[in-house]
Amino acid sequence: MAAVFQKFTMKSTVFLLLLAVLTCGFSQGNENDVEEVQVETLVQPETCSVLSRMGDTLKIHYTGKLLDGKVIDSSLSVDPLVVELGKRTVIAGLEQSLVGVCEGQKIKATIPSHLAYGKKGYPPTIPGDAVLEFEVEVVSLTQQTPWQKMVTDVLPLVCLALVPTLLGLVGLYLYNKANAEKPSKKKSKDKKIKKK
Repeated sequence: MAAVFQKFTMKSTVFLLLLAVLTCGFSQGNENDVEEVQVETLVQPETCSVLSRMGDTLKIHYTGKLLDGKVIDSSLSVDPLVVELGKRTVIAGLEQSLVGVCEGQKIKATIPSHLAYGKKGYPPTIPGDAVLEFEVEVVSLTQQTPWQKMVTDVLPLVCLALVPTLLGLVGLYLYNKANAEKPSKKKSKDKKIKKK
């Protein structure tokens, strides 16, 4: 028994060491890579009383570029894009850059590839591992109402609580039904004879 435990301990120790070495090796990437979203304010409105937060709805105009300046997408020739923060309607890095902005503000966001299109990219327009740059103008900002906040935050939790409760009630009903005393044919015949 001790020999088996020692072999298991030795194997798990070697496995953990290999895992640690591989993790350290993968975490050290290219030093020039952008790791986090970098946001630069280009135009700040004179008054900024309301900052955007998760759940708010923004209308934005944007121009997305590769670092070499090649434009990959733009909304300047069409209607502004409607973005509801937290709904993942845009790439993660762009959504992160839109939290904490105000109406009328213009920003430039540099987004690392892992918060954009990742290793695969979006061929043929966006190559794999591409760092993107977005210039964004916030056209309008609509804050989330308390009712919307309740629906998006509280309702899913209530539903999660109801599912096990309903399953428990169904199980209890089936259990009681299975254990209920069933009248046998012999007893019903005896009752009919007694009535005569």
